[in-house]
Amino acid sequence: MVVAGLGDSGLLTAIHLARHADVVGISAKPGLVSGQELGIRLTRPDAWARDYRIGFDRFRRLDTVRTVHGTLTGLDLPNHAVSVRLADDSTVEEAYDVLVISTGVTNGFWRTADFKSIGDVDDDVRTAHERIAAASSVLVIGGGAAAVSSAANIASTWPTTRVDLYYPGAQALPRHHPRVWRTVSRRLRALGVGLHPQHRAVVPDGFDGDEITGEPVRWTTGQPPATADAVLWAIGRVRPNTDWLPTELLDETGFVRVDPDLRVPGHPGVFAIGDVAATDPLRTSARNRADHLLAHNIRAELAGRPLRIYRPPRTRWGSVLGAQPNGLQVFAPNGRAFRFPSWTIDTVLQPLIVRLGIYRGVRRPRSPLS
Repeated sequence: MVVAGLGDSGLLTAIHLARHADVVGISAKPGLVSGQELGIRLTRPDAWARDYRIGFDRFRRLDTVRTVHGTLTGLDLPNHAVSVRLADDSTVEEAYDVLVISTGVTNGFWRTADFKSIGDVDDDVRTAHERIAAASSVLVIGGGAAAVSSAANIASTWPTTRVDLYYPGAQALPRHHPRVWRTVSRRLRALGVGLHPQHRAVVPDGFDGDEITGEPVRWTTGQPPATADAVLWAIGRVRPNTDWLPTELLDETGFVRVDPDLRVPGHPGVFAIGDVAATDPLRTSARNRADHLLAHNIRAELAGRPLRIYRPPRTRWGSVLGAQPNGLQVFAPNGRAFRFPSWTIDTVLQPLIVRLGIYRGVRRPRSPLS
């Protein structure tokens, strides 16, 4: 089995499959580099790296998985093989009986498909952190969780920094239950974040939020331009990482077409999961533990058993701001919040629920760079 892409969804799928088959995982990074928790990545990079940048060798369930550090360049459907470009620019072919497409999306400077070493990743994280830390004013553009989390975490980390959040609708977090924004907006105001609804930015041609800028921001909605030392674009310009795939697998927006059981229609043995899979408008298989269902369905198809159906939730749920000094606030699909006390994060949540329960065991790092 080949798992093409070892981000959050692909990694978990590989972990589930590793006990049942020979698995090859292909990744442009030499470890998990999660796209989660942008706000913490920008403000507390060491804390973020501890939980969201983890070398593949530390995952116990990947011990039997052969990982290939390279960039996917093609898929030969008739011959059941993918092409991978390695660090030395050579190309290898990886044959498969089952293929899982989990190459995710590009969304800003923190989620890319670029080939990187661990040093490259750490340089990227440090550069963005230093840029924000040096700013006396920060303008955050976007209404999703990444933008809201960034604004809140910047304001709480550097209380003297002026932070303003601009978003296009009457409220931010439009894909969450309305209760979530009511709760989170109170927290933002308490932190001194300026809230600016009904502002839609003029996005420069060819720009997708892939860098922190410093130029004035103009608005298609007619308000005067806004300025800040640092402008963080979290505008949700998501591009699926599917350039390596035949167009016959893709929908009109470039995402991988899937049936409700996560199979790619018309291609037995080919599945897709995560942000790259067009399961529903929110592509929720990336955030709702569909990895369990996918692993079950792959084994079921090989055994000739019935497959299960993925049923997407109607609204997004989970944490918005990430772990804070007073704990971790998590929102249910109905918008109601519950909190993990701060003392449980490092004693229960991360070591037991995440590293042991979800990842099935994560070794301690052997060095600061592993």
